[in-house]
Amino acid sequence: MRKIICIILAIAFTSTWADAATIVHIEDPDTWSYTQLKQYVGQTIQFATPFYVTNNYNTSSLTISPRRIFTPTNQALPLSQEYNTLYSRNGQGTITLTNVSGYHRINERLHNLTVKVNSTNSVSLVSCQYVGNTRTDLENGYDTEAVNMRGDASIIVCCMNLEYYLVENLGGDMGASNYSEHQKQRAKVSTALATINADLYGLVEIEQGQSALAEIAADLTKNTGRKFSYIDDGGSASGTYTKSGFVYCSDVLKPYGKLRENNTGVKQRKKTQAFQEISTGEKFLFSVNHFKAKSGKGSGDNADKDDGQGTYNGDRKREAQSVLANYDKDRIYFSDNDILVMGDLNAYAMEDPITILREGGMIDLHRAFHADSSYSYVYRGYLGYLDHALCNSTLYPQVTGMVAYHINSDESDKYTYDKSNDQTMFRSSDHDPIIVGLRLDSTLTYIPEVEVDFVQLYYSESIPHIRNAEGGYYTIYRLDGQIVSQSSIATNEQPIFGLPQGLYIINIYGQGQCLQTKVLMQ
Repeated sequence: MRKIICIILAIAFTSTWADAATIVHIEDPDTWSYTQLKQYVGQTIQFATPFYVTNNYNTSSLTISPRRIFTPTNQALPLSQEYNTLYSRNGQGTITLTNVSGYHRINERLHNLTVKVNSTNSVSLVSCQYVGNTRTDLENGYDTEAVNMRGDASIIVCCMNLEYYLVENLGGDMGASNYSEHQKQRAKVSTALATINADLYGLVEIEQGQSALAEIAADLTKNTGRKFSYIDDGGSASGTYTKSGFVYCSDVLKPYGKLRENNTGVKQRKKTQAFQEISTGEKFLFSVNHFKAKSGKGSGDNADKDDGQGTYNGDRKREAQSVLANYDKDRIYFSDNDILVMGDLNAYAMEDPITILREGGMIDLHRAFHADSSYSYVYRGYLGYLDHALCNSTLYPQVTGMVAYHINSDESDKYTYDKSNDQTMFRSSDHDPIIVGLRLDSTLTYIPEVEVDFVQLYYSESIPHIRNAEGGYYTIYRLDGQIVSQSSIATNEQPIFGLPQGLYIINIYGQGQCLQTKVLMQ
């Protein structure tokens, strides 16, 4: 069951004078527009609402907005009314901030922002406090609370697009141009993967053949002190063509059965392998995929329909259908129903290929655990996730959580291996790694959402209460995606205290499912 409480916010834009500067209050950032700055051109003002960095392509300026900017098809069906609203809204409210110093990542927040207004879409920085989403926040690893939201994971699975990781065929149009560049790329990628320290990796855009997989497995063994191996698909390197592949910790997992390939559409990029947990004997299917890209000119159903899905949507739809068709065969071959589908599907959350997978029984873990706040990729300042994690209903109760580890998408391109000597894990690719926690237990059962009404959300003396979810837990997000609080649900009538005024998204977890709703605190 999924209930959405729709609330329409009143729009207000007010200002007061304080310390000779106008303090601009933006009470509804979603509808804020350039025209509201017009009256302040030439003046110095301070915003009461924090702004987000939405693009950092320039060293002396930033693009900022009082809200995070999402690709419309990540949150709305193509050409739907909601899509059109998002499309129009995304053209409003972003401004250029000049006179900037230091390095700032996308989604870093600017509090107490004081500026001189140059025009309706350009301001010069006077002062502010930068808060959150810095490199320091991520250097110690990913958000383990997000991966362990439903108990501690015993298996950590990571999928990452490596942005053309080549070892043998250097110097082509894609990937490292020479050995020196490859070593810089290798240093960044190996540091990222070792920091994640997963038990199983699904890797996308890695060179065909075995040398690249072998190199990564060896680096993980060296850098983590654990033993890693890889699945040999029997192929050899062929130019700069890439594939999908598997690297796993042989102390924790062992392959079960032989690799299964799905060559619908682009070859070597859709593969399934079953893995068995050594300590429990439990197993699951891991499907790693890389669908056809949006670039290029298509014809027929691959032509760009101007609906936000780009070119080759027809091919991606057929690839999604083939994943479902092959799953029906693979679960018989591997004698197991549990499947985790991950990879760069080159389609945002509400586009046709992902809709096909959801309608085919796959559960989108981004949305299940993070509502509309999740992203793994930034294109021209627009957030969304092309990198997916989905599972079927039998595996879902065994998923402890998931997170996108934002070491890449929020970074400036100037820190790539071919443009800098930066040796950190940051901007080791243009896609973020996606990390999923599992605690395998085949006795757990999934209760379909349409048949269960296990939760009620009600207000008592203006305080929201959760009823009938004892033993579960909840996570509350602001609309900008920031987690406000997380807590277990200890009683049958659980109050939620301490929420200031505003609109929030609340995810309530229990009985193998997630209820998502919205709460307005007045």
